[in-house]
Amino acid sequence: MSIQEEIAQVEEELKNTVYNKATSHHIGKLKAKLARLRDEVVKRAASKSSGEGYSVKKSGDATVTLVGFPSVGKSTLLNKLTDANSEVGAYEFTTLDVIPGAMEYKNATIQILDVPGLVKGAASGRGRGKEVIAVVRNTNLVLFMLDVFQLQHYDILKEELYQAGIRLDQRAPDVVIKRQDRGGVIVSSTKELEMDEDLIKDILNEYKIHNAHVLIRDNINIDQLIDAVMGNRVYIPSIIAVNKVDLADPMSLEAAKRKFPDAAFISADRDVDLHIVQDNIYDALDFIRIYLKPQGGPADLEEPMIVQNGTTVGDVCDKLHRDFRRKFRYSQIWGRSAKHPGQRAGLDHVLKDEDLVTLIINM
Repeated sequence: MSIQEEIAQVEEELKNTVYNKATSHHIGKLKAKLARLRDEVVKRAASKSSGEGYSVKKSGDATVTLVGFPSVGKSTLLNKLTDANSEVGAYEFTTLDVIPGAMEYKNATIQILDVPGLVKGAASGRGRGKEVIAVVRNTNLVLFMLDVFQLQHYDILKEELYQAGIRLDQRAPDVVIKRQDRGGVIVSSTKELEMDEDLIKDILNEYKIHNAHVLIRDNINIDQLIDAVMGNRVYIPSIIAVNKVDLADPMSLEAAKRKFPDAAFISADRDVDLHIVQDNIYDALDFIRIYLKPQGGPADLEEPMIVQNGTTVGDVCDKLHRDFRRKFRYSQIWGRSAKHPGQRAGLDHVLKDEDLVTLIINM
């Protein structure tokens, strides 16, 4: 039996199994097996790829990847928002490489990547899917671009990314799995769980984890536990832009807005409401402003450093100079993240919006 046949068999059994307390263990084991098999398909697609993949150097303050089916207008949008010059054509697969562009907006430099269109089966390697997904996994934000007449593509795109281990608009479950040499599986939890301990052990057993200490700090479900066990998931925010609204009739447009109330409805070709896309990108990236203060001198309040929320002192060092982390002694912080003005802080200190930062570096 081929791996695809195994997947189909497990999917069919899952479909025909009614969920209840008596079947929860069986369903959990089936889901764990299905995730393992699908991951194997993705790995095989990667190993069989004859191409070298796409090598994209990150630049700017954050990176956004345009994801959509072929010919939805990604290249046109990239050209309108950035300094890129991506080829535009009214036929499929115009973009055969990754085209980067830089968007300057509200003091931030945001790298936007136009990648070849994703198609159904991309997670298994179809249509340069492996290479495209590798780029998406390393981005800070996914911008789905949809054709107003093909809104059903969203579910296909989202499912392909899900099969490739990309979790959109979620946070990683707070689960720590520490393998041990002996002692079986010991489960500790700070929350009341929907799953019982035997089910957790059954799922770990599917991945040949027979001795481990599992610490769970979230009320997770079966899928989140499997994600934690797999350990190769990435968690990325996403937004949606619905394109070609200039061609849609009012009834179709109203239906689209009901389906995607938070999306930007645009015409990239006609320059309709592109500023909404810019605002949505900026807001979704959750930027904060950091002001650098030379030791003994005033802070530079004219040009803040734009970084994403959750940035540490160490991240600031990396952004400024490749040697600053190695030569770092300590920092001084003024602002919301400091317990008192001028607090000394190390590399792991998490900064907040409008903090003033002085870095003390060994020269």
